Amino acid sequence: MSASINGDLTMRVAVDTAAMEWSPSPSGSVWRKRVHLVGPAEAGQVTSVVRYEPNSTFHAHDHPDGEEILVLDGVFSDEHGDWPAGTFLLNPEGFRHAPFSKPGCVLFVKLRQFAGRDRQHVVVDTNAIGWQSTSIDGIRRKLLYRQSGYSDVVDLERWEPNAALGSIAYPSGAERFILDGEFSDETGTYGKGRWLRFPAGTRHHPRTVAGCTQYVKRGAQAYLASAVANP
Repeated sequence: MSASINGDLTMRVAVDTAAMEWSPSPSGSVWRKRVHLVGPAEAGQVTSVVRYEPNSTFHAHDHPDGEEILVLDGVFSDEHGDWPAGTFLLNPEGFRHAPFSKPGCVLFVKLRQFAGRDRQHVVVDTNAIGWQSTSIDGIRRKLLYRQSGYSDVVDLERWEPNAALGSIAYPSGAERFILDGEFSDETGTYGKGRWLRFPAGTRHHPRTVAGCTQYVKRGAQAYLASAVANP
């Protein structure tokens, strides 16, 4: 049976994952907080914060339409390696693994949003790459994923203290997940653990006092199903 959590792509969404309760997954030692779901409960497009308890395991499984992981805390492992906090992974369509975590870990995860068998398998140690300047004063960036033929781009962004960014537009929509610090705009203030989705055509005027670090994805809504049918 199909389900929807924040499935209307025309709506701006802001979810405080820190205030959410953990829900069980099919593995008894893996928990999740779902901020987005369209499709069957265990086989739809989904965006979640996921927690592995120490010494937890998950059964071997394939990844139809791919999987994206940003390790937020601890160490995430599978038969391909051990991935500490700060690791970004894109496991493309056709990838198979049996994940586990010895010390436990917390992940930001996106499933079934990366159709295309020619997508690259990506592993980035974000702690080992430097921040790059951008065209906007006060913003530096680490590029995590961009591939010719696909519109989605993933970055980490760091906003310096007291940065006022002016008018920021999202012609193709965007998502932000706050990793540290906070920022404000005309609709509110967003701190660590907030997930935001901006519909295509959105514009806002963000600013930050203390500074912040964010995961940012742009151009991905072309690959998302919507829970609201087009008229």
